[in-house]
Amino acid sequence: MTNASPLLYESKASPNARRVRIFIAEKGIDVPTRSVDLGAKEQFSEAFKAINPRSQVPALVLDDGTTIAEVPAIWRYLEEAYPGTPLLGHDARTRALVAMWERRAELDGFASVMEGVRNAAAGLKGRALSGPHAYEQIPDIVARSRKRVENFYDDFNARLEASHFVAGQTYSAADITTLATVDFATKAFAMPLSDRHGALKRWYEEVSARPSATA
Repeated sequence: MTNASPLLYESKASPNARRVRIFIAEKGIDVPTRSVDLGAKEQFSEAFKAINPRSQVPALVLDDGTTIAEVPAIWRYLEEAYPGTPLLGHDARTRALVAMWERRAELDGFASVMEGVRNAAAGLKGRALSGPHAYEQIPDIVARSRKRVENFYDDFNARLEASHFVAGQTYSAADITTLATVDFATKAFAMPLSDRHGALKRWYEEVSARPSATA
């Protein structure tokens, strides 16, 4: 499969795809998109599995037919292909800090929400993990997931009491994952920020007002 330019397969229902859309919007670049209907299980079609055998979005198809999946990998390609407005850091120190805080946001926050939602939603019975394999839900995990999200909020509130943005003084991919996490937790897991998270709420209001947040 060959495209004239990179083509992003994504879905408005996917918070992971949103992370890539925000990244693209922050860079101010034009990447054509094609929607995958997750509700209709289009991700499991033979046509899409030929693009990404893991049956997941987002997936970026390059002009030579190469498919790049996984959010950090897509980010890395876009960062190097379009170096203007760096979002993964601009030197060794800032790149390491962005990678560190983005990973914490993903593992402690985003993954916790995803785990809770996929083990609680009736419509995801037998699909507790995304991807090509079927896994049964474990309802007992949901309470732990909520505790993990609470701890994530507390930890990142403390971080943002000391730092303007998540990884430092500049907006980065770490902010993108954290924003996607808070919105995902609020809308899909009924866990909005509380009044005790003043620094996190200050940060959230600021980054939510950026044009990219609506991508």
